[in-house]
Parts: sequence; C-alpha cells; structure tokens
Amino acid sequence: MIDAEVVRLRNLRNMALRARALADNLDTEHDDADSVFGACAVNCWGLVRVISGHLKAHPYLSYQRGPSRSRDLFYGVLAAPIGSAARQKNRRHSVFAGYLQTLARELENTRAVTRSPDLSDALGRVQVRLRELLEEILAGAHREGGVQHVSRADTLRVASARARAQNASSTDWPYLAI
Repeated sequence: MIDAEVVRLRNLRNMALRARALADNLDTEHDDADSVFGACAVNCWGLVRVISGHLKAHPYLSYQRGPSRSRDLFYGVLAAPIGSAARQKNRRHSVFAGYLQTLARELENTRAVTRSPDLSDALGRVQVRLRELLEEILAGAHREGGVQHVSRADTLRVASARARAQNASSTDWPYLAI
C-alpha cells in the first residue's frame, strides 16, 4: 500500500463518518427498524470498519492510526444544525442525498484504483448496499419535491443499477425450464 492509497482511504473513511453522523441526526424514528437513515448509518459504519481494518493490517504504525473520538464528536456537532434545518423544512431526504451521492462517488473512485483484491471485494459489497440505499433516499427526495444536487450521471447510474437488478431477477434460465 502506498501513501496515496492511505490518504485516499482515510478521506473516504472521514466522508463515511460525516455521512453517518448526519444520518444518525436525521433518523428521528430511532425505534423504527425500517428507517432508511438508520440503514445508511449502519452501512457507513460498515465502510468505516472495512477501511480501518485494512489500514490496521498494514505493518507501518503511522498507517494504522484510526479516527479519534473527538472527530466523531466534531462530525456530530457539524451535523446538528444541518439536520435541524432539514427537519424544519421537511427536506431530510433531499439534504442527505447530496452527502450520500458524494460518498458513493468517492467509494466508486477509491474502489477503482485500489490495488488489493480483498479490499476491492469488501468495498464492492458495501457499494452494492450503498447504491440500494441511495435509490431509496433519492425516491424520498423526489417525494419531498426534488433534490438540489443530483447530477444526471448519478440518476442514470441508479436507474441502470435498478434495471440490471430487475433483469437479473427476471431472467428465464434455460436449465430451470427443463
């Protein structure tokens, strides 16, 4: 692992921690097991664990450094006014969609240039779930009246992922028809 990859992984981990703090802040129904914000927070935490585990396996001690507790506290403090404003305007999905899209893009870029096949596989599993959650968040944002920062490429990417999933589940396998 080279220094550039370590920096890239740390930046991705920090983005996931920020998104997790905002998802936790926006999750007003903490007892609701089906909350998309709760699922996003769990998925972001899974991404943080994958990255931290990979970095801790490195022999250099300076690469093994994890996020501090003060960083979690700082991200929670930053998420509070954003979450409060989003709840007041009833735009929770719309606000969070931008953060999740940025995280998904960065995850895709990091996965594309990573050298470790194990890390790439682990990031791929997180990426699949993140895309599903992003689709739910975007659907909620469109119900709220639209998303402020959705690019055309992100919308097409989510639509093509949905189409691939539907095609894969509805394919008539010849050996099943026998």
